[in-house]
Amino acid sequence: MASKGEKTRADIVDSARRLFYEHGYDGTSFTQIVDATGLFRGNIYHYFKTKDEILAAVVERYLDDYAMLLERWEREHVEPRARLRAFVDMIAGHKAELVEYGCPIGSLNTELGKDRRELQHAARKLFDLFRTWLTMRFAEMGYENEADALALHLLGRAQGIAVISQVYRDKNLLEREAGRLKEWIDRM
Repeated sequence: MASKGEKTRADIVDSARRLFYEHGYDGTSFTQIVDATGLFRGNIYHYFKTKDEILAAVVERYLDDYAMLLERWEREHVEPRARLRAFVDMIAGHKAELVEYGCPIGSLNTELGKDRRELQHAARKLFDLFRTWLTMRFAEMGYENEADALALHLLGRAQGIAVISQVYRDKNLLEREAGRLKEWIDRM
């Protein structure tokens, strides 16, 4: 069971994660994070001195959550192709959020990559996690020599689907393109 302090820290990270996703990192102020948590500013300073420190904790939370998700897919799906399909299903399963706000890790990396390279380097770890996992799945399917290129191709298509679906606010587009990704995987 988490201590009160661990729970408070987790609540701050959860609030910031939602705000960063919905409004962007630059579009979220420290005051908005304070307001969203319902805590006093001084209480938040006990855990985080800056918004950048909060971002680092948000990235770590994403990494932990996605690592657990990948481990779950490993347990649930024996075949690498089924694991790749689970990745695509994740995209389609979050269509409402993706159409409204885009991909949380894609949007964050894009925003930070413009003028906050030092912060984007940490956020890139989120893509690296998926890239490595996808590369291993393609290698398991016998594509050892091109596994990384295929992983990047799948990541790129997934990000493109998220962006275009958000631009056009079109859930059907997202579902249709996710279906095409699964067809591509099945033909491999």
